[in-house]
Formats: sequence, C-alpha cells, structure tokens
Amino acid sequence: MTPAPLLPPVPVAPSGLSGRAKRFVEVDGIRVPGQELRRHRDAWLRHGIPAAEIDRAAAFQDRWGGLALPPAPFYEGGPRILAADCPKGSADGGWSFSAGSCRVSMAYGFMIGPDGAFGIDAHRWTPLHECIDGWVESLALAAHAGRWARTVARIRGRAVESVDLDGYEPVPEVRGLTDTWWRGEDSLVALYRGEAVGLDAPQCLEAHVYGGLDEWGLRGG
Repeated sequence: MTPAPLLPPVPVAPSGLSGRAKRFVEVDGIRVPGQELRRHRDAWLRHGIPAAEIDRAAAFQDRWGGLALPPAPFYEGGPRILAADCPKGSADGGWSFSAGSCRVSMAYGFMIGPDGAFGIDAHRWTPLHECIDGWVESLALAAHAGRWARTVARIRGRAVESVDLDGYEPVPEVRGLTDTWWRGEDSLVALYRGEAVGLDAPQCLEAHVYGGLDEWGLRGG
C-alpha cells in the first residue's frame, strides 16, 4: 500500500481571502492530516445522504480540512481544527455538516448550514457568517486589530445594544450575518450576537471595541 503523502505543516491559504486573512492563515495557522471523506461516499449514499451533500462536505474538506487557527476571541475559541464530517439532515429541513470539533465541551457545535453559512447549532441554528471564509476573515481581523489598537474595550450583556454605530460602515469581507464587524474613523467594532440568539441568552451579547487605530490598523490588507 502506498502511504498517503504528508502535508506540509505550513498551510497555503485558499484563494479568495483578503491579504490580511491570507497572511493570518499562512503565518499563524498550521495544517494537520485530515480524513478523506470520499472514501465514505458509497456507504453514505446507501444511508440516504444525497450525493450533492457528500460533494459539498468533501469540497469543504479539500479547501479547509486540517487547518488549525489561533483561538477566536469569542465562542470559547471556535473550532479546534476545521474539518467536515458526515452530512446530517433531511430533504425538508436541509442538510448540514460539522465545520470542526469544539476546543472544550460546549452547548453547541460549529456547522456549515444548508445554504453554506458558517454558524452554531445551539437551541436553534444560528448562521454567524455567510460562509467559512467570513469566519476566517473575522479571526484575522480580530488578531490584526488587537495588535494595532491603542485600546480594547469589551462590552457585555444588554449594554451592547447601546453601542453607537453612527458613522460606521460594515466590514464586507467578514460577510457578517448574526455577527458583524463595523469600521469607523479610528476604530473597529465586533458584535458577537450568536450565543445570545442561538441560546436565547441576551446576557451572552458581547462587543469588542478596538480604538485608536490608524489607516493600517483599520484596513491593513
């Protein structure tokens, strides 16, 4: 039997990311061996999983599988290693698959939903970003902003609703849905609403305000 080729531990960032996210993946990430999903194809088809859903999970695995990134500033660090698994669902409710295992025991898992969104499967399905690329962009932006900000403030609970975003614009590359990033004149604001929505827990709302940023800090990459 021919041994599987060894993957280099330094990942090559997938196409389509911003320069900032590309640097983040290639400098701060590592690649570990992941499972080949296509070897399960016949067995999964026999269990009624549509071929298109198997192909969707396999495409995710090809693009992101085995990538370990630094912990996220929220969601207990996010997925430990990005990795797809057997799709689950139905024709009526749609199909989803895991985006990677949690770092600690949690009340929800990270999933790729029927429409390709990255989110959490909690009390209810809660899409955080339009796709996994948006999640990675948000991680890269948090690392970048935290490095260059003069001040970082965390606001929790219902006080988040009073954060004034007048004059701010959404940061498009994070493709935010429940979670969003906003860019102002000299600051960035990350709004983390996913746990509050997914767990019906308003106390879990959180905003991170990165202040005192110059143009590089605001947009670098």
